[in-house]
Formats: sequence, C-alpha cells, structure tokens
Amino acid sequence: MSARERILGDVRRALGRGELSEQAKAGLETRLKSGKANLIPARSDKPHDAQVDLFAEMAEGVQASVARVPDGSDVPGAVADYLAQNNLPSDIVMAPDENLDAYPWAERPLLGMRRGKAEGADQVSITAAEMAFAETGTLMLTSDAARPSTLNFLPENHIVVLRAEQITGAYEEGWKRLRSQDANMPRTVNLITGPSRTGDIEQTIQLGAHGPRRLHIIIVEG
Repeated sequence: MSARERILGDVRRALGRGELSEQAKAGLETRLKSGKANLIPARSDKPHDAQVDLFAEMAEGVQASVARVPDGSDVPGAVADYLAQNNLPSDIVMAPDENLDAYPWAERPLLGMRRGKAEGADQVSITAAEMAFAETGTLMLTSDAARPSTLNFLPENHIVVLRAEQITGAYEEGWKRLRSQDANMPRTVNLITGPSRTGDIEQTIQLGAHGPRRLHIIIVEG
C-alpha cells in the first residue's frame, strides 16, 4: 500500500466511509473529465488577438508591467531592458525549463544566468507560464522539478515569459488543459495576478508583502 493510499484510507475511516464502489468511481471520473463551466465574464469572450490585448490591460491594472515582443529572439533583450530600466542586477536565477531554452540567451552575455531553484540572495527570477487568462490578467504557473515554485515567490522581481498562444479567455480553459494531459496533475498550481500585495495594515496597499514586489510579463507574439 502506498503512502497516498494509507492517507486516503485514514480519511475515509475518520469520515465513517468505506471503499467506493466501481460505479461511484466511474461517476467521479466522468464528472472530473466533463465538468460544467462556471459563470464566465462576457469581457473575455473575444477573438484571440483581443484576448491578448485584454490580458495585457488587466495585468497592468493590477500593477504588473507588460512588454510585448514580436519574436522569441527579442526575449533576452527585453529582459536586459527591464533590468536596466529598474536598476536591477544582471544576475538572474532561471527555471531549468526546456521551454525557456528556445530563447537566445547567449546573445546577451552580460546576463548572469543560474538555472535552478531560488535562494535567499536572488533578486530576479525568470520562469515560463502554463497559461494565462484575459478575464483577470492572471498567470497559471505549475511546478515540477523543472519549475521550482520558489522562483515564483522568493525573489523580489519575477519575470514571466509568456507566449501569446498561451493566453485564453477564462480560467476553465486552463483546468481543462491540465486535466487533458496524460501525466498526473502538477504538484502545485499557482494562479498569480499582479505582484504580491496586502492591505492588512491600515488598509494601505503594500507591495511585496508575501512575494515579489515586481511582476514583469514578456508576451512573445510571434
């Protein structure tokens, strides 16, 4: 018996439930694969080009910054420009994600790249995204060995490289995509809307309270 089976068995016993019948299991599987969508805001029901524009507008509305580049070859330059504009160090920790290998980082040799998880001294991180949603300007980031979650929260400056084709209207599309994959669901799914913030202290918004102070999104349109 695996650890997962033991834990679920303990939960069932605590609830006074026995093992599910095969019919009940089949019903749950069907429900997970064909769940009904919730209410979807009409503002995200647009052609794809308009969804990309809406995503950028909504993200900027929650204090994220957005740069749009025509091609993947422009990504390293966009990163260097952002660092220079904000007087940030050129030492960067980047996810060991093969999706980021497509960009010509070697053309910017002054960018000091380290691949792996974030550590306490890291000020700038770069990750890719799984998807993004126009309805709220939200990013979906998943975690695995190549996408450490520490990159999303530990450094004060988080740069996300997002392909325009990954932008869709509503959250439901993201969950549908994850469920359709043959592999298991990701260990963690982070939905990120703008930089970290809190209004707990005298109802005054403070950025960087529980995560990055800045969130910069580079949309690759080509």
